[in-house]
This record gives sequence, C-alpha cells and structure tokens, in this order.
Amino acid sequence: MNGAALLVVDRQADLSMRIPGATVVRARDYLSQDPAAFDRGTRVVNLCRYDRYQSPGYYVSLLAEARGHASFPEMCMLGDMRCPIPAALAAPDFEQALQALLAQRAGRTFWLDTIFGIDPRHAHDALAAEIHRRVPAPALRVGFIKREDGWRVSRARALSLNDLCRRQRDVLVEALTVYLSRSQAAARPAVPRESVAILYNEDAPHPPSNRCALGKFIAAGASMGMRVEILRRDEMHRLHEFGGLFIRDTTNVDHYTFEFARRASAEGLVVIDDPESILKCTNKVFLQELLDCHGVATPRSLVVHKRNAALVAPTLGLPCVLKQPDSAFSLGVFKVDTRAALDDALGALFAHSDLLIAQEWLPTRFDWRVGVLDRRPVYVCKYFMAPGHWQVVKHERERRIEGSTQTLRVDEAPAAVVETAVRAASLIGDGLYGVDIKEAGGRCFVMEVNDNPNIDAGNEDAVEGDALYREILGVFRRRIRQTSRLPVP
Repeated sequence: MNGAALLVVDRQADLSMRIPGATVVRARDYLSQDPAAFDRGTRVVNLCRYDRYQSPGYYVSLLAEARGHASFPEMCMLGDMRCPIPAALAAPDFEQALQALLAQRAGRTFWLDTIFGIDPRHAHDALAAEIHRRVPAPALRVGFIKREDGWRVSRARALSLNDLCRRQRDVLVEALTVYLSRSQAAARPAVPRESVAILYNEDAPHPPSNRCALGKFIAAGASMGMRVEILRRDEMHRLHEFGGLFIRDTTNVDHYTFEFARRASAEGLVVIDDPESILKCTNKVFLQELLDCHGVATPRSLVVHKRNAALVAPTLGLPCVLKQPDSAFSLGVFKVDTRAALDDALGALFAHSDLLIAQEWLPTRFDWRVGVLDRRPVYVCKYFMAPGHWQVVKHERERRIEGSTQTLRVDEAPAAVVETAVRAASLIGDGLYGVDIKEAGGRCFVMEVNDNPNIDAGNEDAVEGDALYREILGVFRRRIRQTSRLPVP
C-alpha cells in the first residue's frame, strides 16, 4: 500500500469504479493495519459514514492524522459535521454571500447536494463551490430556508457513498481524480482586536480554573493594557467583540465549548483551546496512535477492537487499565483485576465506542503534570494520588476526593520529564496543554496530553504567581497582533 492514495470505504463493494493512483481500503482494515504498512504523507480520502461519533468512519480521519497521513476531510471537520449547522455556514459573511447567490431562487426551502464543490445538477455551482471552500468534505447535503431577513442554512450533513445516486457517483469519481492531482490551502481571516474573552460556566462541576484564577487573568490583562472579560455559554453572539477566546470550562467534542471553539475559529479569533486540539486531546485512541507513531514512550498499550479483545490480558497482564476514548478527570478509566472484570468492562465500553485503549497498570505515588504553552514549559506540578486510591482523583457517589499538588520551578523538575512533555505536546499543536507523565524504572511514560489543563490559583501558579497569567495572555496578544499585521514587540 506504500505510495498510493487510499480511498477508505465502509464496504469494498461501495466503490467499484477504478480511480487512477488510488487504492480502495475498508475502514476496518485501515484501522487495524500496522501503521508501518503505510508511508507517512499518504493521502487518505474518507468516503465512509463518519458523522456518528466514535464510529469506524470517525476513527479513519482521526487515526489518519495521528499516523501522519493527509486526511480528507481533515480531522477538525469531524466535530463540525456532528452539528446541525457547521460554524462556517453560520458565519455572518457566508450568510451575507448567501443572499446574493440565492437572489433568484424561488420558494422558501430547498436542499443542495455538493460533491467536492460541484452541484451535480449544475443549478447552484457557485454556491456549491463556496460551501466546499468553507466546509471541505467529499460530499454534503445542505438545507436552506428563507426567513424574513433572507436565506439561512437550516441543516447540513455529510453524505457517504451509499447516499449517492449513479449520477452523483460519476461526479464523485471525476472530482476525486482531480483532487488527487492537486492540493489546496485555506487562509484564515485577520482580526485586529486586542482583547480576550474567557469562556466560563459557573455551574460546571469541575472547571479548569477557580474563581480566584479568573480574577487574576482579568487583573493581568488590565496591567498589560488588554481587555479581558468573562463570557457565558449563552453569549456566543458576542464573539465578534474579541480578538481571542480562552476556554475555561471542561471541553469535549459533544459539548457547547466545542461549538464556541469552532465558531470563534471561523470568525478569525485566536482560540485556546482550538477545535483541533479539542478533537485530538479528548480522544485517547488518537493520542495513543500519535504518540506511538512518533516514538514517544507510553505504558504498554493496545488499541482494542472486538477482533483483538482476547489479546488484552495476554499482552498487558492483569491488573490493567481500560480507557474509553473520551475519558477525562479520571472518569471513564477502569482498573480491572480479573478476567471476568475485564470482559464485563470491555462489553460495557464497546457499547459506546468501536475502539478502546488498554494499558498496563503502572502504579506511582504521583503523576508529573507539565503545562506547555506555545511549545514551551510554563509550569510543573506533582499531582499525588488521592488517599487510598490509584488515581489522582477519586470519585464517590456524592463527593470528589483529590490528591495534593506540589508545584516546582521548571528548572527544578527532571530535564527528561520536561523535554518529554514538550515533545508530546508539540505533536498536538502550539496551544496550552497539560502533559501527564509517570516515572518508572528510570524512564518517562506519557499518560495523556490534555487540552484545557488546570490553571488554579494556589496550585499551578504557586511558583510563578501572577507572571503565569501574564505569560498566557502575552501569547494571546502576540498572536492577535500577528493575525492583524500589527507590530509585535
């Protein structure tokens, strides 16, 4: 398979037509194949049904990026297509363009299919091309409704091969042939507003920053001449007032925070956590594949699917740890001590995801947490295990028990821990990440790379103090000025 573009389908029979320079592969084969069988940079066109969270098609684009493959659609599109209206199709400039593109359209509702930016009926080619520019995916079906103030998108969904008629498949084959012979790049708009909105939900059970830390961000911004305000979950309409968005609520793909991140990115804001970082960090399967492909040490691990589930105990031994892909804050992570407990846990987890992570159990007194921002370490902590428990956080029915935190200067921490953390975080991007590392047998093992890491007053800022808040806001200011083409001091 080396050197060829891969067209990944749900079933081999879904695409019978031959396309020059491409090999058709089933999703289940691509997911279970040893990544070494493919060249890095291999182009992967995902023609599966990928709009169901954690389905095989969803994982195709996810793992393609982890393996260094060029995925189409890109990983960051997966969350967009799970929402009724992708953020780019709700942006004000698109809605304005829509009025001109549909000025002569009769009626009050209609549907448009677009295949690689082509309307198979050629009634709205310009609109199909504009949709594809903003939401680059192989095939989409977009609904429109005419309201009193003009045309709006009412719904959009990705189309798989099984949704296409014969004429549409012919268009797809022609478009694929063209696509495989070229590449495209998209530019982000510039936003010249040197101000930051902190998205915070006061009702969230475990926000990543406490109220005192939020106050310190606001005070630090004022000292730097920046406007820093708290933004609530019902204030998405205010995003245009800011140049940056800093998310300080627990993130997930299936969560309002992801919608904020997508909308803010579509409007050109500097965003931490950006949608791509949320997608990457909130899926443990992606992280495991990414770290493995780049030679970053982790505990002995296995990406588990139903066909290799019997290998978990022989490969990792018991006890071992099972993780659902979107586990967070020690939730969705299970230590199993017996074969019966393993079978029960696998059955329960497979009901929610086609792929899981199994890891050897690596007991330690504490986990290192290294905060990495802009590919640089900004704080180092020891997170000790909760009393009498094997995790940092112990969840009981009506309470949550956490272990203690000890903060160190970056230069006091072992160099190998810091270097490993920066290397792992840099595989995700240049945002703000918290890298969890265990030391055992003289080696460093990356447990997780977290987006949206804790910045709590009294914990992570215990060494740097107010300088930590200024450093984070300084990154926002520099990036806002860069996107605005303003001088950067």
